[in-house]
Order: sequence, then C-alpha cells, then structure tokens
Amino acid sequence: MKKQNQNKQQKEEQLSRAKRARQKARAYRKKFNQEIKKALNTAIVAAFGFLIALVWKDVITEYVGAITKISPIQGKLIEAIIVTIIGVLGIVIVTKLFSEKEWLIFFKKIL
Repeated sequence: MKKQNQNKQQKEEQLSRAKRARQKARAYRKKFNQEIKKALNTAIVAAFGFLIALVWKDVITEYVGAITKISPIQGKLIEAIIVTIIGVLGIVIVTKLFSEKEWLIFFKKIL
C-alpha cells in the first residue's frame, strides 16, 4: 500500500514536471516567434529604406548640382546635408507612424 502511494506520487510529480516543461516551451516558442517577426520587420524596413535612398540619391545629386554650379565645393556638402535631413525626417516619421504594436498587428494580418 505504501509503495503504491509512492509510485502514484512519483507519477504525479513526473506529470507535473512535464506540464511545466510544456508551458515553458510554449512561452519560449511564443517569444521566439515575436523576435523573428521583429527581425523580419527590421529587415523589410531596411530594405525599403535602402531602395528609397538609391532612387533619391540620383535625383538629389542632379538637383543640387544644377543649383550649385557656381559653388566652389560643387554642392557635395549641400547634397550631404539635404540627404541627412531627409533621411532623419523619414526615420522619425516612419517610427511614429508604425509603432511596434502596429507592425505586429500588420504582420498578424499578413501571416
């Protein structure tokens, strides 16, 4: 009788441990999925940012070159300042428009 109770308690402890292990695994999986979505979000935004920068670089270079033909520095300094201002403003606007929660909602709809 005593041995049966011990065996029963051991089985219950094993089941309890297994249940806690499953719960931990689910929590880690959920966190891992969130981190993957964050990484994908960052990669996608960076890719679009790079694409936009490449397109706008030529436009800005030609525009600044046309405006500053008489400048002794040929507009490179002005071009760098303009690109920096546009880039910082773009980052601020995108960051404000798409907070992390909004991106997660967006990805949930897609995936």
